[in-house]
Amino acid sequence: MKSSKGILENGNAYDSTKVYVETGLDDSKGNAKGFSAVEYALGASDEFAKYKHLPFPFMAEATLEIVTTGKVQKTRLVDLKPLEIVKQQKAA
Repeated sequence: MKSSKGILENGNAYDSTKVYVETGLDDSKGNAKGFSAVEYALGASDEFAKYKHLPFPFMAEATLEIVTTGKVQKTRLVDLKPLEIVKQQKAA
C-alpha cells in the first residue's frame, strides 16, 4: 500500500492511495504458476491512515467492481476490510 500526494511540475495535483494485491497467476494453460501483485487505486492519500497501523502484508476482504466504457473493461477496488478488524467487530 502506498500513499501519494503532491503537485507535478506542470501544476497538476495528485492525491491517491494504491493497494498492491497478491493475485494468483492464470494457470489454465499450464504455463504459469504462483502469484503476482496487481495495483488498485483506493481513494485519496488519507485512505492510507486507516491501514498503516496493521502488520503488512495482511489478509483482507476486498470488494471489487467491474465497470466498462463500452469498449474497455476495468476492475475497481471499492472496499477493503482487513480480516483482523472484521473478526474484532463480530466479537463485539
